[in-house]
Amino acid sequence: MNYTFCAKTDPGLIRRNNEDAVLVDESCGLALLADGMGGYNAGEVASGMATTLIAAELARCLAGSASLDRPDDIRRALAASVGLANHAILQAAIDNPDYSGMGTTLVAAVFYGDQLLLTHLGDSRCYRLRGQVLTQITIDHSMLQEQVDAGLITREHAANAQGRNLLTRALGVQANAPVEVGIFPVAAGDLYLMCSDGLTDMVDDVSIARLMVHEKNSVKLASALINLANAKGGRDNIAVVLIRAMDAPDKPGKLSRLLVG
Repeated sequence: MNYTFCAKTDPGLIRRNNEDAVLVDESCGLALLADGMGGYNAGEVASGMATTLIAAELARCLAGSASLDRPDDIRRALAASVGLANHAILQAAIDNPDYSGMGTTLVAAVFYGDQLLLTHLGDSRCYRLRGQVLTQITIDHSMLQEQVDAGLITREHAANAQGRNLLTRALGVQANAPVEVGIFPVAAGDLYLMCSDGLTDMVDDVSIARLMVHEKNSVKLASALINLANAKGGRDNIAVVLIRAMDAPDKPGKLSRLLVG
């Protein structure tokens, strides 16, 4: 499988600083997106730390051990990298009073062969478009999502309810953040969207799907998604990462060569 990546962020129309961070490393099939929170500039510090630390640690793990040649090995390395970033953000908040209470959401994905290894904390999301069907493959870690899961409110009601951004999990807010890494099969033609709530709070899934189905250029699609969020109010920073999966020639992929080389 071959993958192409496109990442873009925008501050939106209301906020002066951008607390969203994105990072892609095509050499190891890695995509990261984080939406920071905290006073002063602490949110952008937390999201920046999350993306840079996870990318660096995962690259170190992949390059330093030839044993990481199975999805389970990569899953453990990804979880360990997220745990390291969690502790680093916590310690930075302890060491610097300006950063007290900072944290960040996270979506972290590694595309390996025809599989996606995915973890997340908070309400930043990952969607998969397969054919013309858009599926949200992450479940928000939020108070409202817990109410939906318990049958107390409907998903439609939750979309417009107050307090929809109250999180039950985030990176850098507790010593032992739960890190669950799922493995999903990837099919040629799949299009994956990772995004912050600056997009999903402004644009409904039907509108997101419509754009993803009709716009085949990833750079133009990223801009179109951000422009639509801004057209609907742009109340928050907006971050999107797009990953397209395509059939590859019969030769080892970049990650496979890195792991066995």
